[in-house]
This record gives sequence, structure tokens and C-alpha cells, in this order.
Amino acid sequence: MGDAGWRRIAGFRVVVSWPQSGYAPPPPTAPRSLRARVAGVAGVLLIMGGIAAVGVAISAQVHAPQPSLAAAGAIGSSGRLSLPRSLPVSVDIPAIGVTSELLHLGVNSDGSIQVPSLETSAAEAAWYKYSATPGQIGASVIEGHVDSYQGPAVFFRLGALRPGDTIDVRLADGVTAIFKVTGVRQYAKSHFPAKAIYQATDYAALRLITCGGAFDYATGHYLSSTVVFASLISSRSAHPRPRLRRGSGARNALYPAISAAIRAPSSQHASRSGRAGVPVTQTGGLTARHCRPVAMASTARTAPPVSMPPCTYRP
Repeated sequence: MGDAGWRRIAGFRVVVSWPQSGYAPPPPTAPRSLRARVAGVAGVLLIMGGIAAVGVAISAQVHAPQPSLAAAGAIGSSGRLSLPRSLPVSVDIPAIGVTSELLHLGVNSDGSIQVPSLETSAAEAAWYKYSATPGQIGASVIEGHVDSYQGPAVFFRLGALRPGDTIDVRLADGVTAIFKVTGVRQYAKSHFPAKAIYQATDYAALRLITCGGAFDYATGHYLSSTVVFASLISSRSAHPRPRLRRGSGARNALYPAISAAIRAPSSQHASRSGRAGVPVTQTGGLTARHCRPVAMASTARTAPPVSMPPCTYRP
């Protein structure tokens, strides 16, 4: 190639030339093997599968129902019905499909209220034994976990209750106390109204409590509590009185004995020992999350001040 074919830059002849197109030729590439192609396709499929699995897991995650503003209702009642003191045996909430035996729990050594064991009793609710018995004048308190290591617990759907729903609490004397929900509210734990919830009342009140609201992954706590307010509206006996006809003197003579047998507490409701030596009635709710303790004052004369327990839940 003559000098005419070479370009000169600053008087120097260029010794390396580009094609007439002005671009450097692409570097030679070795043909890709079949194994490399298969590996590339497999990698893309794995990435896509992982993304799809994460999406399915997020969409399938089940969250406990939260109370609506329309369900706030009222926290008090003008009702004046009441029942004699009798220890609670079980609770039934038809609207959310809950049927649970009731443990009888008190307070821990640090003053916090005891909660059912996550390992053995997440499906059971617990009556706070320093509160009024259900149906007595005063506030009776029943608590339960919202979820457990295995999933939803006894009070998972508590936030779905609405004013007008009923709650049945069976007592040791055979009577079932029937309560009507007056309000369902959610309180931030930083502003928990312990006095309004636990203080003595002039009517037969019932409070159901569990954890709720948003979960703070940084602290490992639920930020709110769900509280159901209810009041006694009626009761029923497990053994209705027999209908006796007039003139049946022999039957009428037996009636006092029958009535006494009906009113007597059943011997099958024996007492058994609960966690930390707490007596509970033999009868027939959190998966590594903790609720922030909330100060609480007891309604019983002999009960010391206690705080709400840490509830454990799964993130």
C-alpha cells in the first residue's frame, strides 16, 4: 500500500489502519457449547421461579382481621343484670367460630399478667383470675393469643366481631352467661387505656383482649391491642326445670331435691394446677413476635397492679 493509502496525523504516517467503515472489527468469539446454553437457560428459569415463589408467599400471607371504625360502638352499658360468682369453664363466640376451654391465670413474679403457653395452649383462652367472674358486677377479662408458632391461634379473628354479636361463657355452676358485644376497638400500646378497660364497673362487663395492628419488625412487637367490649344480656341453665303437672303430689315432693341437684356445681369441674402453680379449672391465641407490655390496674381487692404480658407472634 502506498503513502496515499495511509493517513498522516501531525506529519506522522499511521501504521495501523481501520477498515474503510471506520470501526474496529469485533473480536473473534468461540462457538458456545450446548452445555453452556442449557446452563444459561436453567439459570434464567431459576431466577424467574424464585421471583414467582416470593410473590405467591406474599399474596398467600394471612393477616388477622382488624376492627373497623364502624365497629367501635360503645365501651359501656346501662344493663343491670348480674349472676352469682361462679368460675368460668369455657367460652363460645359463634360469629367467629371460637370454642375454647378457659384457663385460669394470674400474674407473673414481675407483675405481668400470665398468658397461655404457646407450645401447649395457643388454642385456649384464659380468664384473668383477679377480675370479676363472667356475669358478676364488674369487669371480667379473658385474653388469648392471636397466632402461634403453627399459625392462627384462638383469638385470630377477634377483630372481626361487630356490635350485636354474642359471647357465651359457661360457668362451673352449669349456667351459661350470654353477653352482647357493644364495641370492638384497637388501641395503640403507647396509649393503652388500662383504666377504662380494667377498672370496676357498675354492670356485668366482659373484655376480650388480644394483640393486633401493625407488626414492628425492628422491635419485634405488635403496635396495638384489639379489645372487645361486651355486657351481660341473659343467661341459661344447662338443665332446664322439668315441667310438673298439677296434682302430681309425688313429683312435686321430689322437686326440691331435683332443684338442689341442678344447682349444685358439677364434680367433674375439678381444679388442676396451671403454669407457675396457678390453679385452673379442668375444662374444656404469636410466632416469635412480642407485644409491648401495657400497664394495668386490677379490679380485685387483693390483686396487685399488673402489666399486660408480652404476646409472642410469628413475623
